[in-house]
Amino acid sequence: MNLPNILTMSRIVMIPVFVVIFYLPYSWSYLTAAAIFAFAAATDWLDGYLARKWDQSTPFGAFLDPVADKLMVAVALTVLIDEYHSIFLTIPATIIICREIVISALREWMAEMGSRGSVAVSYIGKIKTTAQMVAIITLLAFPPGMVGATVGITVLYVAAVLTLWSMVLYLRAAWPDLFPDQGHS
Repeated sequence: MNLPNILTMSRIVMIPVFVVIFYLPYSWSYLTAAAIFAFAAATDWLDGYLARKWDQSTPFGAFLDPVADKLMVAVALTVLIDEYHSIFLTIPATIIICREIVISALREWMAEMGSRGSVAVSYIGKIKTTAQMVAIITLLAFPPGMVGATVGITVLYVAAVLTLWSMVLYLRAAWPDLFPDQGHS
């Protein structure tokens, strides 16, 4: 067990804390839940940075890191869907959650085929993740109806478009393995 893995596991431990705090009937619960999510997002960056810098990458960390990320994002988006009761938030949130499931399954399948590298994280994926985190933090911090919430939904749409774009890039990279009889169309 090393610090990067502990940071990764802390994100999973933060999920129930985040949910309970978000639903507390206090005015500070939104901002506190946003701070917890922001802290989790920062640990996502930090654990990867430390694992590379200290040469502490492990198979356990490589497995758990994307799981922790996807769990935290999916739970946060689900909580926001419940809180906002809005089709305008539900559509991009659903796109993001569905894309995460599709790409996770694709990566797992490609790893089984020995082609994991062809669906590695891309630069557009990093931009998508940044937009997604900013949107979620903003939406958590501002209750529905506030100007900040409108900004958050707008950024969530940007994240959803980038999500679809990155999914297309991943699927194009995997296409020859998914459909070997069709060539590289």
